[in-house]
Amino acid sequence: MKVSKIALAKEAFKHKGFIRKIPVIIRMVKSTMAKGGYKPEFKNVILPALVLVYLISPLDIIPDWIPVIGVLDDLALLALAMPMLIAEAEKFIEWEVSMKSTDLRVTEAEIVG
Repeated sequence: MKVSKIALAKEAFKHKGFIRKIPVIIRMVKSTMAKGGYKPEFKNVILPALVLVYLISPLDIIPDWIPVIGVLDDLALLALAMPMLIAEAEKFIEWEVSMKSTDLRVTEAEIVG
């Protein structure tokens, strides 16, 4: 079973609508870097980033040329990391909505003097 890492990653990213969440993840990263922005859980962002680096890297703990097992280590890491990143994206959406509702309350105030 010869499967490239790129094909494996493409299939994994289709998992649970990950492709649709990419704009949310980009906004989350931008917000995280901004002052007063979103503060994600460390493990839910760092672990998926490390898995992505591992998948892109030509080095492997278990080489891909070993039938079945070589691909399974990549799949196992993706199965672990994808739900974490998707869950953090959902939390970011909730945070974003709460921030917008807070902003709306302030902008709709009337100054009486």
